[in-house]
Amino acid sequence: MKTIEVDLDERSYPIYIGKSLLSDQRLFEKHVTSSQVMIITNETVAPLYLEIVEKRLTNVNYETLILPDGETSKSLDSLNQVITRLMEKKYSRTCILIALGGGVIGDLTGFAAACYQRGVTFIQIPTTLLAQVDSSVGGKTAVNHALGKNMIGAFYQPCAVLADTEVLSTLPEREFSAGLAEVIKYGIIRDKEFYDWLEENIESIMARDDDALEYTIERSCINKAEVVAEDERESGIRATLNLGHTFGHAIETALNYKEWLHGEAIGCGMLMAADLSMRLGLMDQTKVERIKTILERAKLPTQIHKDVTLEQMLENMKVDKKSRDGVLYLILLNDIGKAVVTSDYTEEALKETINHFLARK
Repeated sequence: MKTIEVDLDERSYPIYIGKSLLSDQRLFEKHVTSSQVMIITNETVAPLYLEIVEKRLTNVNYETLILPDGETSKSLDSLNQVITRLMEKKYSRTCILIALGGGVIGDLTGFAAACYQRGVTFIQIPTTLLAQVDSSVGGKTAVNHALGKNMIGAFYQPCAVLADTEVLSTLPEREFSAGLAEVIKYGIIRDKEFYDWLEENIESIMARDDDALEYTIERSCINKAEVVAEDERESGIRATLNLGHTFGHAIETALNYKEWLHGEAIGCGMLMAADLSMRLGLMDQTKVERIKTILERAKLPTQIHKDVTLEQMLENMKVDKKSRDGVLYLILLNDIGKAVVTSDYTEEALKETINHFLARK
């Protein structure tokens, strides 16, 4: 088992990475310090792993809330379900919530923990690659609104993250590929050595080789932890972790959070950011092609979904958390491994990039 510390002073916490962590009674005894626990999971994950987690909760009064799978559960309605159940069961301020699932469950549970009685403890047990390398780490919690993704939320850190690599064996191939988008992102924005390693080892990762997979998760979490420790509330460098997200979120919103997985939209969005960087003279075409190739090898889309229009993209991009005083800032690239946050782009170039990817249906 590897342990990575997210260094945030009194809010610091460990990320545990390894096989069979869900069966490690010591980890649960260390971090489950309340007699009131609520496990929040979904209909896909519950049949696979809920019983295993329940067996770890000895001498604990626990409740379980099982939600529908998918991005549509990341909503105010689902948040209300969680809060209502906590109140019905008279859970106190010392209770603990356990997020057992992917990014949707993690984000929802974290936001519920931030809201309930002005803040209770929660533990992340991510069951998808995307959640293990990205969304479970760093304290971003949120639910979606019909007009924009992640627009209602809070920065709220978990007390621990348990990333059991063994659970990834049951992850469908499409979900696994979606998680690789966030992995590739770390290499593109700040870790060129890791990016080079990914190019050499992407097939081993896709085959879920144990050693390659553990290193992939570890290196990703180290990158995320370093950025979060430096900029917890996204006032500076942490914004670079959103490479491709403004484009990707616009696609997701246009599709009503259906059709595409989050990582698929982000993968396409990263390539669009690289393309715009090239059009602005920040990066050369060969680097864009390298990014396109690794995304294709990871079986991620490299063109916008056929049902999305230019008008939808432009309108949805206006509703973005990286807007300041009406100006949309984008994460672009000076090189592979060097990201920059900037508003120094033209609307003409932005439209050219979007149209280029629309034209490749």
